[in-house]
Amino acid sequence: MNLALIGFLMVATFMTLIMTKRMTPLVALTVVPTAFALVAGFHAGLGDMMIEGLTKLAPTGVMLLFAILFFSTMTDTGLFDPLVGKLIRLVHGDPMRILIGSVVLCALVSLDGDGSTTYIITMAAMLPLYKRYGMNRLYLVCLLMVTSGVMNLTPWGGPTARAASALKLDPAALFLPLIPGMIAGLAFLIGLAIHFGRKERRRLGKVEAVSELAQSDLAVSQYPEARRPRLFWFNAVLVIALLVLLVWGVLPLPILMMLAFAVAMIANYPDTKAQKERIAAHAGNVLSVVSLIFAAGIFTGILSGTGMVEAMSQQVVAFIPPFLGPYMAPITAALSLPGTFFISNDAFYFGMLPILAQAGAHYGVEPMAIARASLMGQPVHLLSPLVPSTYLLVSLAGVDLADHQRFTLIPAALCCLVMTVVGMLVLAFPFVG
Repeated sequence: MNLALIGFLMVATFMTLIMTKRMTPLVALTVVPTAFALVAGFHAGLGDMMIEGLTKLAPTGVMLLFAILFFSTMTDTGLFDPLVGKLIRLVHGDPMRILIGSVVLCALVSLDGDGSTTYIITMAAMLPLYKRYGMNRLYLVCLLMVTSGVMNLTPWGGPTARAASALKLDPAALFLPLIPGMIAGLAFLIGLAIHFGRKERRRLGKVEAVSELAQSDLAVSQYPEARRPRLFWFNAVLVIALLVLLVWGVLPLPILMMLAFAVAMIANYPDTKAQKERIAAHAGNVLSVVSLIFAAGIFTGILSGTGMVEAMSQQVVAFIPPFLGPYMAPITAALSLPGTFFISNDAFYFGMLPILAQAGAHYGVEPMAIARASLMGQPVHLLSPLVPSTYLLVSLAGVDLADHQRFTLIPAALCCLVMTVVGMLVLAFPFVG
């Protein structure tokens, strides 16, 4: 059987099972690729493929483990309580302001280039408002994820660096013409937040004023005994220092998270019993996220090790008829949506993008244009079950992954369309080569 066809069937089966809730993502990520690899005849090297996939995602799993513990600990200490109180006073009980604020805050925090950190910080600030006012959390995860996808185009965000490396281009020259499209994408998200806000206004009306809220309702922490108000400024400096070091890149992110968590525990909870209580309080959340990361390692390991990724990429390019060659830039933008959804960013940018660029070169389309167009699908990419931070987002919000995918797919695709149209209008990449 054709290896590309097996790959497409494997991904389609996986998506069907989790979106119809026939299997949990954890089980499907492990069972589905194993079954398809055996059907394809890859009995001998299956274990090695799985181990390689686990090895590649191990640093991500470690980073998320300690990131959740660190920022959950900071939440427990009450670090984010003043911010939440300020936000409540600013929104005046208006759901629309809360939704718009979610987009703005996420866009600012996303400048650090790390999706997991962005979700943890924005969730810590915004989720208590959604809970307090009974707002739809699917709106929150939708806005945060798509905003993160737009901001993911910064040179230090990952995809832009991959595209530049794959085609040997200057990252700065690649990125700068994308800024108008990113602005348009954020404007679209503000409009989407207004749309959601109108729906919530009709459903909820204007909720009770701040003066009627008890002070305990302004707090993020669910554990009053764990608050450390006297250490507020120490914890604030610790978080800022972590973010600065993260951007600076002095140490790998997993190591930074481990060190930050250790310092936070020693300073805030010097007693070992209190430390164990803090870890136990968030163990369930940590387990649910990290277990999915390692299960995703099985999926990506088999997808890459069997050669399905390469076969799928070549098959997609082969489907493009010659008369569409001059339109390779918008075709690449369109392919980036399913391309980065079904396979990882690494596989798409290092495996498929060079093939697309080579095909475009035959019709006079510059590699720079193909590279920029390939970045347009990032808001949809983050919906992929292969993206570790997506599991963190839905876990923190307490929503189901399948519900999130169904709800967010159309808004994410529309945002990609807006950025693509603006990208062509400002000649970041041409419509016709």
